Amino acid sequence: MALVLAQIAYPLTSGDARDAVTTVVVLLSAATALVHAGTTRGLGYAAGFLVIVSGIGLVAEVVGTATGFPFGCYDYADGRLGPDIAGVPLVVALAWTGGLYPVWVVAGLLARGAIGRIGLTAVGAVGWDLYLDPQMVADGQWSWCDTDSGVPGLVQIPVTNYLGWFAVAVLMALALTVWERAAREVRPSGSNTAVPVAIFLWTWLGSALAHAVFLDLPASACYGVVGLGLLGLPLVARLRRSRGEHNENGSARRVAI
Repeated sequence: MALVLAQIAYPLTSGDARDAVTTVVVLLSAATALVHAGTTRGLGYAAGFLVIVSGIGLVAEVVGTATGFPFGCYDYADGRLGPDIAGVPLVVALAWTGGLYPVWVVAGLLARGAIGRIGLTAVGAVGWDLYLDPQMVADGQWSWCDTDSGVPGLVQIPVTNYLGWFAVAVLMALALTVWERAAREVRPSGSNTAVPVAIFLWTWLGSALAHAVFLDLPASACYGVVGLGLLGLPLVARLRRSRGEHNENGSARRVAI
C-alpha cells in the first residue's frame, strides 16, 4: 500500500519533492520485492536475487554511461538521486531489483520452461522501460546524446536503449535461472504470488493511466500498455482460468457434501 501511495504522489509533486518521491518509490519497490522473496523462498534466495539483479544492473549502468554500450550514450543528472558510483546513482541499482522482480515472477507463471521464462522476462523488462525511460527523461533524471532516433512519439530515447535493456535482462534472467536451481535447497518455491502479480498489474495499468492523464506522456502510455501487455494479457487470462477452476472445484465439493 505504501508503494502505491508513493507512486500516486509522484505526479502531484515537483522539484526536490519529486526527487525525494522518486527515491522513496524505488526503495519501497525493492523492499517489497525482497520481503516477498524472503518470506516465500528464504532470506538466502532474496539476497541472491538482490546481488544478481542489482549487481548486473549497476555494472551495466556504469559501463553504459562510460562507453555508451549497451544502451547508447546517456548521462544522469548530478546530485538528484543521492550517492552515486561513477556518475550512476546507487538507487538505480535497487530500481532494477524492484522493477524486475514482479516481471520475473509473472514470467515464471506464464512460461513452460527456463528458456521461455528468460525470454518473457526480457520482453517484460523492455515493456516496463517503455514507461520508465520516458517518465524519467521528461523529469530530467537522465538525458541521451542522441535525441532523434527513437520510435515515433519517443524520438528522444534511441532504439539502442531498448535493445540494451533486452540484452541486460536476458543476462539477469540467465543468472537467476541458475540461482533458482541452486536455491532450491534454501526453501521450496512459495506458491503465494499475489503480491508481485498485483504489483505487475498495477505497474501495467496504473502507469498507463498516469502517463496518459497526469504526466502528459500519451506516447509512452500507449507503448507501455502494449509492451507490458505482452505478459499482462496472458496473465489476466491465466488468472481468469484459475478462478474458474477454483469455482468449479468449490461447486463440486458442495455437491459432494
